[in-house]
Amino acid sequence: MTPSSPNAPSTPDEPGGGRIGVLIADDQAMIRAGLRLMIGTQPDLSVLGEAADGERAVELARGLRPDVVLLDIAMPRLNGLEAARRILATPAPPRVIMLTTYDTDENLDLALHAGVSGFLLKVSPPEHLFAAIRSAARGDVLLDPAVTGRVVAAYRRTAPAPSPAATGVTAREEEVLRLVARGLSNTEIAGTLSITEATVSTHINRLLTKLALRDRAQMVRHAYESGLVRPGDPADDIPSIG
Repeated sequence: MTPSSPNAPSTPDEPGGGRIGVLIADDQAMIRAGLRLMIGTQPDLSVLGEAADGERAVELARGLRPDVVLLDIAMPRLNGLEAARRILATPAPPRVIMLTTYDTDENLDLALHAGVSGFLLKVSPPEHLFAAIRSAARGDVLLDPAVTGRVVAAYRRTAPAPSPAATGVTAREEEVLRLVARGLSNTEIAGTLSITEATVSTHINRLLTKLALRDRAQMVRHAYESGLVRPGDPADDIPSIG
C-alpha cells in the first residue's frame, strides 16, 4: 500500500466489510509510515488518510469521517489536544486516541478532559495500538499500561465529584459504573452482573444522563473523582490494555 500525502486525503480502501477506518495525524513522516504499515497488517483496520499537522487533521476528520483518529499531541499549526477538542465537538465525532512520546500528568489529564478514548505512548507494542483502536471503535476507553500509574496520581489530586448516590444513581447503576471504570466492555459487564447487554446499555445511558456526562471516558473519570472507585483497590484496577 502506498502512503498517502499528508496534505491530501488518501484514496480510501474499499468501503464495507466491517473494517474500522483510521486517520493518522503526526508531523513525522516516518511515524505516519510506520503506523500505516502496522495498521495495514490487520484485516479489520483500514487507513483512510494522513495529516502532518493539527489543522489538517481536523479538516480530514470532517471530510473522511473515520471511525478512529490517531492524534499526536505535539504538532505544528494546531497541537493535538486542541485538534482533539475540535474534532470531538463535531456532530457524531470519531473516537480519538492520543499518541505521543510524552506521558506527563498534564497531557494525560488534558486529554481525558477533552474526551479522548485512549492514550498511548509511541513506544507501545503494536498489539497495544490495535487493541486501543478496536476498543475505541466500540466506545470503550483504554489507557497504555505505561501511563496508568500517572492516572492514579492525577485522580488522587483531583477535587471530589458528587457521589453517584447523591445524583439519584441506583445501586445497580453504581455497579455498572464501577465496572465501566475497571475497563470492562458491555459484554463483560453483562456477564459479570448476569444481565443482558441491552440492559447494560440502558444503565449506561441513564448514568450519562443523571451524571451529565458525555461518554465512557468521562464516566471513568467521575467514578474515581467521586470515590466510587479508589486507586489501589485490588478489585478495581483502572482501564489498561492487555
